[in-house]
Amino acid sequence: MSSAIRSLQPAPKGKVMVYMPYYKTANQRNALPLAISLYDRGNLEGERNIEGGKNVPFIATWNVSSLPADPMRCRVQFDNNADLTYETTMANYEFINYLIEVLIVFQKHRIADFSKSFYRKLLSMDD
Repeated sequence: MSSAIRSLQPAPKGKVMVYMPYYKTANQRNALPLAISLYDRGNLEGERNIEGGKNVPFIATWNVSSLPADPMRCRVQFDNNADLTYETTMANYEFINYLIEVLIVFQKHRIADFSKSFYRKLLSMDD
């Protein structure tokens, strides 16, 4: 799972420039080329960090489009269990921001996991 992140190559500059206006901070802009490459893969295997418990493996899959404002659907299945499958829809640029967060967390903790804000959206707690 983490080897997929370690093996990422930055996206081409032309592709990065299309998304650049959506990201304001230096951290976001620095991680953007790798986040776009991760996005282009269409999937991520990781582990949801559970405080005080065992991490739960997940597989996230999504449709890939080249336009930042295009809607995309992300599906996350936990613990290889169809009953633990959740979906959410958002704009590509919004999802890529969540992938930027994944990369930042991975750099610090060596675990591929989405942010709490992503999980709130996935579980429809942000509506």
